[in-house]
Amino acid sequence: MNTVSIIGNVVREPELRATTGGTSVCQLSIAVNERRKGGEEYASFLDVDTFGTLADNCALYLAKGRQVAITGRLRQERWEKNGEKRSKVKIVAHDVQFLGARENAAPKPDAFDEAKAFVGEADDTDIPF
Repeated sequence: MNTVSIIGNVVREPELRATTGGTSVCQLSIAVNERRKGGEEYASFLDVDTFGTLADNCALYLAKGRQVAITGRLRQERWEKNGEKRSKVKIVAHDVQFLGARENAAPKPDAFDEAKAFVGEADDTDIPF
């Protein structure tokens, strides 16, 4: 079974891209704090990939510092650089819950305009009723 659930804070602005097939992909990084003996805190930094509508929503509503709850699976990426084998474990999210204050939940104007341009303007003639 490959399932992970984690709560953390976004540490950099989410990056929205599209695959060659047109599927939205949003990459973000989160920090998860852990308390150790003596009250010392330690942060782990994790990369997260989201796809489709979830990716669009993450790009619109998430910003650095926002707390999120993520459920997904782990995926290990492997590559070779300068003859040296490397790997990295990422979370592929299938659910992202936006936590924290509602005032931070407004869409970012520039991201909204970019998403609207990507999807196109809405037309009332497209509504079937």
